[in-house]
Amino acid sequence: MRIAQVAPLTEAVPPKLYGGTERVVHWLTEELVTLGHDVTLFASGDSCTSAKLEPFWPRALRLDGAVRDPNALHMMMLENVRRRADEFDILHFHLDYYPFSLFSRQRTPFVTTLHGRLDLPEHQPVFTTFSDMPVISISNAQRRPVPQANFIRTIHHGLPENLLTPQPVTPGYLAVLGRIAPEKGVDRAIRIAVRCGMPLKIAAKVDRADQEYYDEIMRPLMHHPLVEYIGEIGDHEKSDFLSGAIGLLAPIDWPEPFGLVMIEAMACGTPVIAFNRGSVTEIIDDGVTGFIVEDETSAVADVDRLSQLNRDAIRKQFETRFTARRMALDYLAAYRSLMEAAEPRIKLVSSAE
Repeated sequence: MRIAQVAPLTEAVPPKLYGGTERVVHWLTEELVTLGHDVTLFASGDSCTSAKLEPFWPRALRLDGAVRDPNALHMMMLENVRRRADEFDILHFHLDYYPFSLFSRQRTPFVTTLHGRLDLPEHQPVFTTFSDMPVISISNAQRRPVPQANFIRTIHHGLPENLLTPQPVTPGYLAVLGRIAPEKGVDRAIRIAVRCGMPLKIAAKVDRADQEYYDEIMRPLMHHPLVEYIGEIGDHEKSDFLSGAIGLLAPIDWPEPFGLVMIEAMACGTPVIAFNRGSVTEIIDDGVTGFIVEDETSAVADVDRLSQLNRDAIRKQFETRFTARRMALDYLAAYRSLMEAAEPRIKLVSSAE
């Protein structure tokens, strides 16, 4: 199958820094290549891939201070893909709603994976206007605000089976991983750990947009003797960090579309305590891979139960449900269904010519 993967130019694929979407695109692309498909990746020039790289801009835009209007470059990249559309059997976009108008006017089958939240008011008219555009959700919960969208399938994220693995260490702390922002609930994680009298290690980045929140709300909380702020860590450090954790805390307060950190913890055999928001009930098997709670008090109560969960069984659930290979096979099934649906239309056009 000839497949075009079209990634954001914001980060490299895989990202040099934080970038969930670009990491998923990388894992998917590599698995598709391993499965024998002819994949072309449209991305920034500093991307690394086993596929054919079409570098539309030399450097990831977040690292290129000279670029002030990223939308202009994304629009040019989309036009470039459109002009080459006949070279592919399927076009797979990771750019939200940007491809909808342009690619509805050409005949190569295409699909868009929606990676972000869909509950903002401005999303309503977009998905009403483009209600026939095929889209893939990354959780069923993500779909709820826009039922009018043409969701053809939900495909949960997956990561390479051996990217993160359980390490032979004795767990001794609670953990937070990812990003410090109001919706991520790191302040709640600190309160939970303090109430339990347990050490908390925080491996997370602070975006520029959240710096004020960090300075005013989070920095004073970090001074507690039970709290250790490590900062952002890479994939090569996560196995040790997560394996050493008694549990990962995810006391989120937003409609989480997926939550990669939860399956990263599961890959290391580490249970998760997560608030019942967004995709959590689809990712966590309550009582098996962690506990789903409604508030801080419930979370505190369940911390004592973490040691009852079997870490080998948690890893096994990851291997069954959340590998990149499973994700790639799900996408291939979606591609084939779109290609089969497009065949009659293509044949009709050909005969008319």
